[in-house]
Amino acid sequence: MRRLLKWFGLLVLLVVAAIAALAGVLAFKTFRHGSQQIAVAPLAPIAVDEQGAAKRLSEAIRFQTISNFLNPEQDAAALDALQAHIQASFPAFHAVAKREVVNGHSLLYTWQGSDPQAKPIALLAHQDVVPIAPKTEQDWQQPPFSGAIEGGYIWGRGSWDDKGNLFSMLEAAELMAKQGFRPKRTIYFAFGHDEEVSGLRGAGKIAELLASRNIRLDYVLDEGLLITEGVMKGLDKPAALIGVAEKGYATLVLTARGTPGHSSMPPRDTAIGMLAAGLVQLENHRLPMRIRGSVAEMFDTLAPEMSGFNRVVLSNLWLFRPLLLSEFAKSGTTAAMVQTSTALTVFNAGDKDNVLPGIAEASVNFRLLPGDTQASVADHVRTTVANDKISIAPFEGNFDPPPVTGTKSPSYQALTRTIREVFPDVIVAPGLMIAATDSRHYSNVADNIFRFSPVRATPEDLKRFHGTNERISIKNYADMIRFYVRLMQSTAG
Repeated sequence: MRRLLKWFGLLVLLVVAAIAALAGVLAFKTFRHGSQQIAVAPLAPIAVDEQGAAKRLSEAIRFQTISNFLNPEQDAAALDALQAHIQASFPAFHAVAKREVVNGHSLLYTWQGSDPQAKPIALLAHQDVVPIAPKTEQDWQQPPFSGAIEGGYIWGRGSWDDKGNLFSMLEAAELMAKQGFRPKRTIYFAFGHDEEVSGLRGAGKIAELLASRNIRLDYVLDEGLLITEGVMKGLDKPAALIGVAEKGYATLVLTARGTPGHSSMPPRDTAIGMLAAGLVQLENHRLPMRIRGSVAEMFDTLAPEMSGFNRVVLSNLWLFRPLLLSEFAKSGTTAAMVQTSTALTVFNAGDKDNVLPGIAEASVNFRLLPGDTQASVADHVRTTVANDKISIAPFEGNFDPPPVTGTKSPSYQALTRTIREVFPDVIVAPGLMIAATDSRHYSNVADNIFRFSPVRATPEDLKRFHGTNERISIKNYADMIRFYVRLMQSTAG
């Protein structure tokens, strides 16, 4: 018995020592890094004609520039009207910048710099918007294309995505032009007209034009991640996330072929049955979740700013990675950050209830993490479906993830400083853009690509993105203008 007690006591001591050692390692890794935030002095707010700016954006929202992939001229008249409004609204900017129309409806402005040796920069936005979901018009507090200014907000489709960015850039340029500003490095303003349906005709053509002129950009800044408030658990301050990476896009069309005929004599394997079984396999065997690259760097940057157990978890992913991934798996929004997503989006088969179709087709959309490719996803689908009677073909417009931009570059540091100067209460960190932007078309002409919109957003606001009651506050919009003024001063002045 004594020997047993002795061994038990020794075991308890070992367990206590192991727990103490683990606690020590966790504490060391949690507190070894301090804040990575750049210390900058906040700027006094730049004077902005808030009501005038709101009115100009309000009018822009009224032009229903709804793009359509199959009918590219659907919004031609609305685009022409919007561009006339732009020319009338910003005369000082148009006096100093060269205006070009690219591929019929996209706009490229060149504000020539005084230093021909300095690499130019480009500010990107798009003129088009998504449609209103059918039968939801009555759910809007203000008519979706009214541009109503009510309750301190500018309401309507495009107020946020992306006419808010486009017009705040032009408001900033107009303000600076009136003050006699002349950039040292050339600034391009590139406004595509079909971002919502691929950007191939707009941003793609602008990027091709720049490449044909042998223009190499230091950086491009496009719409992207936001200043989120109350979105991240354990973070008391707003988080401004700069998209240094973007997911790729791959839609694969799966086609199953069976024997057509009368439904009274069905074969064992039908086109619909085979395809449905394959789709179930894809949903049940998704690509693995991984924390790497820009997402890992985001966690590393945010960890010192966290409080409580959240700081411990993010500082010790070597131990808590499975726990964190388990939590992320509970929501499609968080899972998308760490996984090449699988979405079943279209299914077509049959046209009569008593006839077996010979063909069944489905579209599956994947958003690719950096590191995955169209080829690797196609291999995954082929292996998972495991049916030679189902063919797999890529959809037009697929693309691999663009290159990841490093956070050590001077342009990233300058962007970070600008954010903290204009929004001194925020924490800045790199992040992954899970949706597609026009910026991907500039991979061959830009050293650095950033995806960031200087828009404050709460969890409730995020529901408005491509949804009902899209709006932006006048105060928020004025800060967007201030941001672009400061960014041009600090990176092109």
